[in-house]
Amino acid sequence: MYDYDVVIIGGGVSGCAVARELSRCKVNVCVFEKEEDVCCGTSKANSGIVHAGYDAPEGSVKARMNLRGNELMETLAEELDIPFERNGSLVLCLRREDMPGLRKLYDRGIANGVKELRILDREEVLEMEPNVTDEVFAALYAPSAGIVCPFELNIALAENAYVNGVEFRFRTEVTEIKKLEEGFALTTDAGEFKARYVVNAAGVYADRFHNMVSKDKIHITARRGDYCLLDKSAGKHVRSTIFTLPGEYGKGVLVAPTAHGNLILGPTAIDIEDKEGTNTTREGLDQVLGKVGLSVKNLPVRQVITSFAGLRAHESQDEFIIEEAEDARGFIDCAGIESPGLTSCPAIGEYIAGMLRDRMELEEKEDFIAVRKGILRPQSLDREERAALIRQNPAYGNIICRCEMITEGEIMDAINRPLGARSLDGVKRRTRAGMGRCQSGFCSPRTMEILARERHMDIREVTKSGGNSRIVTGTNKDVL
Repeated sequence: MYDYDVVIIGGGVSGCAVARELSRCKVNVCVFEKEEDVCCGTSKANSGIVHAGYDAPEGSVKARMNLRGNELMETLAEELDIPFERNGSLVLCLRREDMPGLRKLYDRGIANGVKELRILDREEVLEMEPNVTDEVFAALYAPSAGIVCPFELNIALAENAYVNGVEFRFRTEVTEIKKLEEGFALTTDAGEFKARYVVNAAGVYADRFHNMVSKDKIHITARRGDYCLLDKSAGKHVRSTIFTLPGEYGKGVLVAPTAHGNLILGPTAIDIEDKEGTNTTREGLDQVLGKVGLSVKNLPVRQVITSFAGLRAHESQDEFIIEEAEDARGFIDCAGIESPGLTSCPAIGEYIAGMLRDRMELEEKEDFIAVRKGILRPQSLDREERAALIRQNPAYGNIICRCEMITEGEIMDAINRPLGARSLDGVKRRTRAGMGRCQSGFCSPRTMEILARERHMDIREVTKSGGNSRIVTGTNKDVL
């Protein structure tokens, strides 16, 4: 007797994309996530770039998933009500002698099926982006590249999957997997479960689970990427995503606007042993700030409001592993999903769900809900509409986060909607409360009060990011 038809390990964008696609069918699916929320691993800390598809080698799984994911992203963003913009990207070539490398990228992009690629000369580049370096010689322009909010994409995929019947088990860490005669037994810190199929979307830990059931071992290295985020006042310094062609100064870092109007710089690429090592370092941030000037001039780096680091799941063959393990039938890997993993997630979800649908002969639902509505943003309404909303619900007139102008009503929605926020970080990723210039210095106490009230818990139980990350300690008298 199985507890689930399919267990998905990992609540990042890949796992949730698979869950959302499987929720189109009549099948019993559960996502196991060791943290208190979705989007707590690799998916929470990246550039938010939707890549055009000229980087990956022709014929590779990366290339195929990148191109298809890029094609699907616009419709997906509309269905899930998340911000997405095709702002285009430029790969800068700074020296004439590096032009063969730029043409190689162009040829690879054409071979991969990327549309509307062009090589621009210096004058065309500077006309398009006046703030790129005066040293630019030429650039590869990809208008199909874009930007998306990684938090909102991940959360929206999960919410939509949940509404369509997928179960989510948070704070459920898988510690052991055993292959049964048919199916798998998964031991977790919340008990043992049996599933007919397992989808391994565990990010930097995907090798650990694969190696539990297969003799054909894989190895994933945690590759840390450091970032700096600039205030919205710097968000229009460039309009496109700016890359640098690797040259005599090594590989550069990107400069890009974000989906919410900031400017992001990074990342580095530093291999580390610690699969939880998301701390920034002086060395990493110095690399970022030292290299950005090679591609973009006059960057207002004094407007950095925060820095952070994320881990990419780098597989030793530098390729996505999206396949069934040959010696463990029913165990489907979704491993080594580093860049362009965010771009590729819609295609990954489509592909893996298709494999399972065919294997299990699944029937599609007639009542699948494809559309998900995001949190109501009073700022998006005109004056009369906003006034009517506040009359109906005064909480939408109470500003909690002054930097991002986030209201109590939005925070309440984030907590009470499907798979709602359970922590300060959960609220932040859903509403942006705490993501502004003061980095939650002003709004966190009020947000904590709202969390405690809406979740019916003592304020001492409110955490930053689940687990033991409590913020308030002491007796009731001390708190009061």
